[in-house]
Amino acid sequence: MAVRRWFKGNLHTHTNRSDGDSDPEVVARWYARHGYDFLVLSDHNHLTILETPQDRRRHWPLLIPGEEVTLMADGKPVHINGIGVVRLVEPVLANNVVEAIQANVNAIVAAGGLAQINHPNYQWAFDHRAINQVRGATFMEVFNAHHKGNSRGGGGHPSTEEQWDHVLSAGIPIYGTATDDTHHLKGEFSPDRANPGRAWVCVEAEECSQEAILDAMAQGRFYASTGVVLEDVEMGRDGVAVRIASQPDYLRYTTRVIGKGGRILVTSYDTLVAYDPKGDEGYVRMTVTASNGAQAWTQPVFLK
Repeated sequence: MAVRRWFKGNLHTHTNRSDGDSDPEVVARWYARHGYDFLVLSDHNHLTILETPQDRRRHWPLLIPGEEVTLMADGKPVHINGIGVVRLVEPVLANNVVEAIQANVNAIVAAGGLAQINHPNYQWAFDHRAINQVRGATFMEVFNAHHKGNSRGGGGHPSTEEQWDHVLSAGIPIYGTATDDTHHLKGEFSPDRANPGRAWVCVEAEECSQEAILDAMAQGRFYASTGVVLEDVEMGRDGVAVRIASQPDYLRYTTRVIGKGGRILVTSYDTLVAYDPKGDEGYVRMTVTASNGAQAWTQPVFLK
């Protein structure tokens, strides 16, 4: 049996092939220098493929083809990432947000990709009520690090994590991701700039190949993070458990085991947290929050 390892990657990245400020090679090198194993360049309505000699590619992470299919529907922005697409996906226009999301999810799947619903709180475009009507998306962004992503919600509008629980509670299987939505490498790194290195996914796979990474993600063998590192994740109907990796002594952790409706089933302050489902939780997932604000999210396990 092959040994699985954790591979770190970003699924939402822009270059100067759309509205980013840096060349794709520069972006790829930044992520390689900072310990990323794979990267999706997801320019708006553009499939960014780097055709360069093999000796230069060794300085990059594994580059998985991607595109952020971008359009407006009923005056609202609809952005859907196509991860692993084999060709450019032209945006499909529609009369309303739900129809637009569905049509472009379908187009991404037809192009061989996994569809990720991006930043629903960007310009407060839509929420779980729209996502609940869509079928075929594999992921939704539970956290988008762009300063305009509004991931935490506000003003009576739910956070993207709360929206995720609404979608899961409706019985729709969709995995949660955390992404940089990188635009800015030039100039200063600051809270009001879309800089890299703030959110990622860690995928448990046998090797760092496109096939292995996408297959693992399609099965939910990954967690999303803004800084918390998980050493081990076990998610199954018979039990769920996480072990938080050793990190600086000044940090403390709060882990919440969450079920249907966003109900908190257990709260733990240990670095090893295990929970045995009783069968009536609907689904079970975990959110780990560090004392410095960093978080990690495991994927849900549906119990029925």
